[in-house]
Amino acid sequence: MSTLKPETGDLQKSLETEVEAALNPGEAEGFYRDTRECLGLLLVAGAALLSPPTPRPKK
Repeated sequence: MSTLKPETGDLQKSLETEVEAALNPGEAEGFYRDTRECLGLLLVAGAALLSPPTPRPKK
């Protein structure tokens, strides 16, 4: 029965590591949130939505 103890301890440690990784995921590589860039995109999108429509030709 003493052979089960080390295996159980290793399993518990590996489960703890997996749970910690799932609860605290790191930011994916290559995805960075830049506040200035997001603000610029928001301003451009807002300006495009608030701009007047293009004039239509009169019939």
